[in-house]
Amino acid sequence: MFDSFLIGLRAGLAAALLVGVLVAYLVRAGRRWALRAVAGGAGAAVALSLGFGCALTFGSQELTFKAREAYGGWLSLAAMALVTWVSACIRLAVRPRTAVVVAAFLAVGHGGVDTSLFLWGAVRASGDGTHAPLAGAVIGLLVAAAVGWLCRRGVTRASSPGWAAATAVVVAAGVLADGVRRLQEAGVVGGLRDKAFDVGGAVPPDSWYGMLLDGVFGFRPGPTVTQTAAWALYLVAVSALCLAPSRGRPGVAGARRRAASRPR
Repeated sequence: MFDSFLIGLRAGLAAALLVGVLVAYLVRAGRRWALRAVAGGAGAAVALSLGFGCALTFGSQELTFKAREAYGGWLSLAAMALVTWVSACIRLAVRPRTAVVVAAFLAVGHGGVDTSLFLWGAVRASGDGTHAPLAGAVIGLLVAAAVGWLCRRGVTRASSPGWAAATAVVVAAGVLADGVRRLQEAGVVGGLRDKAFDVGGAVPPDSWYGMLLDGVFGFRPGPTVTQTAAWALYLVAVSALCLAPSRGRPGVAGARRRAASRPR
């Protein structure tokens, strides 16, 4: 049961943190109007993933490992791009209406199929009297949701608005690294055997702390050179753009002042 709990926790953490940071960023920017759009996009991703996973688990069609990794990899890259775009729009005081919905959808959906396949597999196993894997996975997902909620509250209450942007950048960088890894395992991107470093002895990937690092930061003990370079370049470049002084642009503070001054 503990192993399935960790799998559910790892699968849910990346999505929960990404959605939590997105919500916190919107609240800090005075864009509460977009919260329903985030909920709608996330809900649609959950429904679609569960339906797709159910069809693959109980139907006659199967999704190969490479196809599943390619699907998750492209969605991870798209989620990273949309979250970055929403952050930029908020900083420039632009209303990213459609982008908010799509970003929430991709944030949940980028690992939704893998999670759904595991859950439906656990449902099938529970039909034989084994309920522990399903219970463990569900508890793990619930804990991940609670962590995302706590992250949202913490970032929202942070004294500096820059904390919201910084947290979003760190989480999105992990999603980018995860997407690159998936595309390499699918054979879409090369360099899978070129390791930047390997700390698998100190951080076993199947340990509880290894799974948490993977779920929160997209960290693997043996990342490739391409994954490491993509993570570092994104982190440096986007941090410089999102955390730099606004230099007279409306930015987040201006958006919040305008939202507070509007008649209710």
